Amino acid sequence: ISISVFPPSNACIGRYILNMQITSCGHTYQRCLGDFYVLFNPWCADDPVYMDNQAHREEYVLNEHGILYEGVHKHITSRPWHFGQFEDGILDICLKILDMGASYHHGSDRDHCWRNDPVHVSMVVNHMISTHTTNSIMKIPENNDYLKGTKPFSWNGSVPILQQWYNGRCRPVRYGYCGSLASVMCTVMRCLGIPSRVVTNFCFPCSIENPLGINEIFDCTGKNLCGKDRLWRYHCWNESWMARRDLNQCCGDWQCLDPTPLETGRGSACSGPTWVRSIREGELDLDYDGHHMFSRVNSNYIGWLSQNNAKKTKFFCDAWPCGQHLITKSVGSEQFEDITGAYKYELGSVKNKEAYYRAYRRIHPGYCNASNCHIERELSSLKNPFLSDSGINMRLKMANCPMYGEDVQLHWLLENLRSESKNLKFNLCAQIITYSGCPMDQFWKDSVNVTLGPREVKKIPLCISYSQYGPYLCDHNIMKVVAVSDPECGEVLMVSRDIVINRPPVIVKLLSQPRLKVPCTAEISFCNPLQEDMKNCVMTLEGCGLFKEPMTIDLGTLASNQQARTIVEFTPYRLGRHRLLANFGCHKF
Repeated sequence: ISISVFPPSNACIGRYILNMQITSCGHTYQRCLGDFYVLFNPWCADDPVYMDNQAHREEYVLNEHGILYEGVHKHITSRPWHFGQFEDGILDICLKILDMGASYHHGSDRDHCWRNDPVHVSMVVNHMISTHTTNSIMKIPENNDYLKGTKPFSWNGSVPILQQWYNGRCRPVRYGYCGSLASVMCTVMRCLGIPSRVVTNFCFPCSIENPLGINEIFDCTGKNLCGKDRLWRYHCWNESWMARRDLNQCCGDWQCLDPTPLETGRGSACSGPTWVRSIREGELDLDYDGHHMFSRVNSNYIGWLSQNNAKKTKFFCDAWPCGQHLITKSVGSEQFEDITGAYKYELGSVKNKEAYYRAYRRIHPGYCNASNCHIERELSSLKNPFLSDSGINMRLKMANCPMYGEDVQLHWLLENLRSESKNLKFNLCAQIITYSGCPMDQFWKDSVNVTLGPREVKKIPLCISYSQYGPYLCDHNIMKVVAVSDPECGEVLMVSRDIVINRPPVIVKLLSQPRLKVPCTAEISFCNPLQEDMKNCVMTLEGCGLFKEPMTIDLGTLASNQQARTIVEFTPYRLGRHRLLANFGCHKF
């Protein structure tokens, strides 16, 4: 007997059991024919997750390989990620996630009626990633302390994380960061049939007191002090494609979902789903967490100098506006796509200002009836004055692209815009900064007296040696260099630059042609670029369709400039395009 099942487009997703009942000669027999799974279907025009572009369906539903973008807005780095949504057992794990999070919106899961709505399903998954009190999938380390778990940046893919959570009786995996949280959510959503992608936002503000203002405080040496606000160098979240019936949408569109629990003033919480277009239009009353998502791409940066008497003074500085660069992996390409225009209109345009005023009135009820001019005056009073207003232009320009072990070379460019000479004293410093904006050790300080003649342009070389920054960098490969003028000279000028230190490359070379179920070999090599030994060296290999589980190779200690080569054997167990990932770790990073 051939049986075809045609579930309606509003069927609840999940695992079903198919029973057959036969009545013959007054006797009734029952037989279980097996089970089957119903998922959302982006190929079905009646499904709320329908996506009409085949190339987009292949990228956002079928592609198991992704790229995470990190670094800073002037130096974007990337690393591959295995989503692995089609690996054995992952679908059952994803449905277990829905079971564990069923009580998020409903006191009981008896009717399962919410499982046919991608909005409610996405909210449950979003909540389960890192916000659930006892059974969340992954935890973020507190105060950057991850000694009791796995280093957050050592993960290569979602599959080991989901398997560890499931096999560990649904206890949180320790530890992750925003990129791994967003990627795990992307895996779950794609597995359930909802088109999804990971987005990176550079210059991401996290402010408790002022939703549309982010404050950074420095001392007279240029050291970034630890305040209440944080300016994340980058932050990753998830976008999922669906038609929002609750917003009367007839066609699908991107919805923003941020699984990372962030402080909102009312405790930590995840965000979304929020219609991306409502963020751009400033229609914050329309959707879940609209005001949070709007502020994360539209906040104003405010820099302060804190002096000994607790007096704070605004810098003259050229601040990079928050949320001015949002990117994701391009369809069918290894390059990134700039999607900033989907979240906000061009900075300074009429539509951009109208959306901002509209959102400002909703975030600050006291300005509900205020004119645009009134709001603009209020915003202007909060911002830092530009460097050009002081008669000086400054910027820090990279002279090299430093790799771990190399010195950092910069050019400090100064220009006098006035017709009279200027004598200034500057304090310079360098400090380690985590990706989440937490200031760490200040490891380098200097003082420079600068004389600029009328209209003079001067270039001053700066060098920070590896011996100075190396002992402090650890897993955080971002440092901040600051030059701030002495307050006794008058107006306080400040220029800064975030610098990314690149990790040494791991080289993968195939030694034989991969064939299904036939052993294949590859050579993995890594060279120690430091003038010192690397201890506790470990290589982790992973690949969907290549390794059933990650392979760990202990390399021990690598001497200076020593190259480690290792031959690995694996047997491809699935047809398709696969990617072998190699991740190197040691006591340094």
